[in-house]
Amino acid sequence: MTTASTTGPVADARTLGLAHYAARGVLEHVLARHGATFQQQIVLRAAITADAPQTPDDLVAQVRGYLKADPAGIRATLDELLGRQLLDTDGAHLRPTDAGRELLAAVGAETAPFSARIWGGIPAEDLAAAGRVLALVTERADAELAALTA
Repeated sequence: MTTASTTGPVADARTLGLAHYAARGVLEHVLARHGATFQQQIVLRAAITADAPQTPDDLVAQVRGYLKADPAGIRATLDELLGRQLLDTDGAHLRPTDAGRELLAAVGAETAPFSARIWGGIPAEDLAAAGRVLALVTERADAELAALTA
């Protein structure tokens, strides 16, 4: 009889969720120091990294795809970012302000040492395997959600 040997838990929905919330907890701790929320950071990052200026509808659709969040909640987040002058209107489009870019840069700089300790030392082949598995899980979960909401 042959038994498989493992050095850790088998990846499943629980281990994925635990890893996500552990890492997100670190990020949210840093965001709180800046008076920002996780969803605000996601929306702001989407606006900053976009190849072209986005309309509010564009950003809502993009963030909804990431977070599977309610569009009304994402629109409320847009309003919060506009109110804090982290985003600004430019005709029909939204654009990040210097303050928005500075906030995202500050959060990135503060989280970099944590990220280095969290991800450091993991072999590249393990990261590549995990990336492939997570991409497949995301694809399948998105397909299942699409079927549920069709």
